[in-house]
Amino acid sequence: MSPRHSIAEAARTRDRIVRAAVRDASRLGLEGLTVGSLARRLGMSKAGLIGPFGSREALLAAALDHAVQIFQAAVIAPLEQRPPGAERLELLIDRWVAYLADCPFPGGCFVTAASSELDGRPGPLRDRLREGVASWRARIAAEVAAAQAELPGPHRPAEEVAVTLVGLSMALNQEVQLLEDREAAPRARAAMRHAAGLRP
Repeated sequence: MSPRHSIAEAARTRDRIVRAAVRDASRLGLEGLTVGSLARRLGMSKAGLIGPFGSREALLAAALDHAVQIFQAAVIAPLEQRPPGAERLELLIDRWVAYLADCPFPGGCFVTAASSELDGRPGPLRDRLREGVASWRARIAAEVAAAQAELPGPHRPAEEVAVTLVGLSMALNQEVQLLEDREAAPRARAAMRHAAGLRP
């Protein structure tokens, strides 16, 4: 096997492990994900599973990073071709709601679940999640501020609106996953647009 082939094969193995870890952790929680159960499901040894990462903690961090990348591709990437403003905030809300209503993870929004799981558990994984969530909150506030510059006032502070939008998104995740409410998505979209001062 050539060195180039070996590197490509190692990357594929690592990606396969991370994807499986994300799927399992979305249902079981990050702390509920065990190396043994994941290794058995993938037909690997525990050492072979952990090898590409060095530790279980590094595997969990890779799973968290991968989940964030999926969210960014679904919600944030489509915004980049549009200038900041009301139309882009509308698109953000629409993409965000669509992501939550038809989530790629079997257990619902990975970051929302991880936030509830890790909020009271200090450690590197919580720190990593906190940094990502804080960055997303700041991004929302910036999008809201840009939209408010185009919309008639008065306006609530952009940071306050961002907190409201995050809260509504978390409620939507619960209504979709726990309550299985098929009307939750359009209701949440309307509430989020109203909170942001956008058209219904």
